[in-house]
Amino acid sequence: MAEHTLVKILYTSDVHGNAMPILYGTNEEASLGLAKYATIVKQTRQAHPHVLVLDNGDLIQGTPLMTHYVKEYAQTENPMVGILNRIGVRAGVIGNHEFNFGKQIVTDAVKQSDFPWLSANIVDVESGEPFFGQPYYIHEVANGPKIAVIGVTTPYIPNWESPAHIEGIAFLDACDTLQKWVPYIREKEQPDAVIVSYHGGIERDMDSGEPTEELTGENQGYQICASVPGIDVLLTGHQHRILTGSIHDVLVLQPGNNGMYYGVVDLQFEQTATGWQLTNREGAIGAVGDIEPDQEIMTYMEKIEASTQTWLDQPIGKIVGDMSITDPHVARTHKHPFVEFIQRVQMDASDTDISVTSILKNDTTGFTSTVTMRDVVSNYMYPNTLVVLALKGRDILAALEKSADYFTLDDHGKVVVNPTYISPKPQHYNYDMWEGIDYEIHVDQPVGSRIQHVMYHGKPLQMDETYEVVLNNYRASGGGNFNMFKQKPVIREIQKDTVELIHEYFEKHPVVQATANPNFTVYPE
Repeated sequence: MAEHTLVKILYTSDVHGNAMPILYGTNEEASLGLAKYATIVKQTRQAHPHVLVLDNGDLIQGTPLMTHYVKEYAQTENPMVGILNRIGVRAGVIGNHEFNFGKQIVTDAVKQSDFPWLSANIVDVESGEPFFGQPYYIHEVANGPKIAVIGVTTPYIPNWESPAHIEGIAFLDACDTLQKWVPYIREKEQPDAVIVSYHGGIERDMDSGEPTEELTGENQGYQICASVPGIDVLLTGHQHRILTGSIHDVLVLQPGNNGMYYGVVDLQFEQTATGWQLTNREGAIGAVGDIEPDQEIMTYMEKIEASTQTWLDQPIGKIVGDMSITDPHVARTHKHPFVEFIQRVQMDASDTDISVTSILKNDTTGFTSTVTMRDVVSNYMYPNTLVVLALKGRDILAALEKSADYFTLDDHGKVVVNPTYISPKPQHYNYDMWEGIDYEIHVDQPVGSRIQHVMYHGKPLQMDETYEVVLNNYRASGGGNFNMFKQKPVIREIQKDTVELIHEYFEKHPVVQATANPNFTVYPE
């Protein structure tokens, strides 16, 4: 009778600094985080002899915990790495947000890890070798099958990241890289299964193959399955979707974000006269749910978690009036005091009179009368810095038109969000609002012809004139497909993250009046 072996793979992606089972904005308990996931891993190992645990990137950024770690504890072990070491992760993949805190933080995280970080397409500019050392990992089951895991990352990182954070690093096309490495590994290592762990997503409908987004190369999951033979399983992420399915006979998964879910892959092998054969592949997404967090992880986190909570509860300023956001759609279609406040912070820090910002997520709450650090980091969760660009009037008009694409009209003629900004991945942060100019958005006009009456200091915007504009580094590099900002002259950079700039603004202005200058209008109202 033939011998059979089941290898069970567990993987996380886009955990984004969520170690503890709480929401830092409110401190309410939540069904998420690595402490709960650690319990699931332990239970799985107790039930199954062969378990391979992986992480698919965007691990170390995204919560106040990690912001506080970088500011106050960067000389100590990265807590997210410490948890994965204790969980027994065998390999990780570099995500785009790994670079947000700078090259030193991610390099330290890699060094502190008891496992390799796989990055076949992230290479040293000079040598062309994988920058973080290892393109793939071989997992050998004792007296059993051999599994190869290749790590690749979305190559779109230079479109988002501060140049200083990725100096000396090149990001090669993920699909091209796999076309090189998959046959090499198949021949050299003779694995019984090949898994690609890809910090990137699916750019087409998995069934029809129709594009679901602009094909920029940011997400190449469908292309990889269609054009790289020899892959058995593609683990994806980046888009924060929950999915399982098959593309060109490749099993594909994506397990959401924030440690709320995890991917499970069952690989069934049978021993034959010629060796182990992969006979079945099944994938599922599990939820951490109400499971108790692992006590070892909770104990490990006690000190830095207590320090984070103390930091978050510090009052830093007062608001006179109302800066709270109750309806994010209204806050995007009508000038909101919280948006104006962020614009003022950016303009003050950069000594610039035109500013661009966005409401970063739909559960942004704004500020009430007393502002704490918890309020700041829960409203502005990205470690963005600021850049002042020299833009022509035509660049500003093109950017306004790009933002106007965020809206559409429903069957009743009402302004609503364009569905492409909601699915397959919410991208509300890609709608910008401007300060220092006046403008109108006419949603009933064709895309590309919606902006009217753009004024600067009471005069029409001049297409060939140059204006200084402050915006965050993500947008300044063209993030969100704002290509009109790419390669534009940089006047100056403010190398402090926005959370710190907000804190400094309150130090200069302990009491802030909530105001909203109605410099833009969205029609029909």
